[in-house]
Amino acid sequence: MIDLAVAGHVARVTIDRPTVLNALDEDSTAALETIWQRIEADRTIRAVVLTGAGGRAFCTGADMRGASKTGLAYWAASHPAGFGGLSLRTTLDIPVIARVNGHALGGGFEMLLGCDIVVAADTATFGLTEPRVGRLPLDGGMVLLQRIVGARAAMGMLLTARRIKATEALAYGLVNEVVAPDQLDAAVDRWLADILACAPLSLRAIKQTVRRTAHLTPSEAQALRLPALIECLNSADGDEGVRAFLEKRAPVWTNA
Repeated sequence: MIDLAVAGHVARVTIDRPTVLNALDEDSTAALETIWQRIEADRTIRAVVLTGAGGRAFCTGADMRGASKTGLAYWAASHPAGFGGLSLRTTLDIPVIARVNGHALGGGFEMLLGCDIVVAADTATFGLTEPRVGRLPLDGGMVLLQRIVGARAAMGMLLTARRIKATEALAYGLVNEVVAPDQLDAAVDRWLADILACAPLSLRAIKQTVRRTAHLTPSEAQALRLPALIECLNSADGDEGVRAFLEKRAPVWTNA
C-alpha cells in the first residue's frame, strides 16, 4: 500500500508495507508510478516528502517473495524511471526530500539516490545489497552512486554490498542531515520551510537544469534553454520577488 497526503503545497508519500520492511512488489510499484504522475500534473504541489511506514525501514528494495522474473528478464524490461518510478526519473521537477526513518537498502537505496535532499535518522542504514543474493543494482545504483560520492567510495560500497550507518552516509555526501529518530519530522519540516520560502518556478528551473544537463560540459549546460528556465525568467513571481525585497516584506508567490 502506498499512501499519498497533500496539504500546504506538500505531497507526503508513504510506503506502507512495514511487515515486509516496505519492500515493493509489482502492485505497490504501479501505485507509486500513478502517484508520481499525479504530482507532476498538479502545479500546486511544490515539494514532496518520501518515507516508509513504521520505524524499521525506509524501503528495503524489491519484495522477493513475489518476484516472478529472473534477473535477466527484469533487466530486459523497460524501467526508464528506475526503481519505484523515482531513482532515474527526470520529469519530477519539484524538490523531493527522502525522510529516511530506517533501512534504505537495494532498490530503496536507489530511490534515495533519485531524491534531492536526504534527512536520516541516526539509526538508518544504507546499502546496495543485491550482490549478496546474486543480483545487481540495475535501477540506478551502479550509475548514480559514483556520480554522487565519487568512484572510490562508490566501489567500496558496490563491491562489498555492505551496509553503512547514517554518519558514514553523511560523510560520503549521501545524506544532508542526520538526527535522532524523534527529531526526524522537525528536521524535515525545517527543510520544507526553506523550500517553500523560495519561488516555486525558480526551484523548478534549478532542478530541471541540474538533472537534465549533468551529461553536458558546463558551457553546453549554460547555453541550454530548458522550458522551466524560460518560464521562470518570464514569470510574474520574478518581479514579485524583487518588489518584495525592496519593500522589505515576504514575497507572495503565485507560481506564475
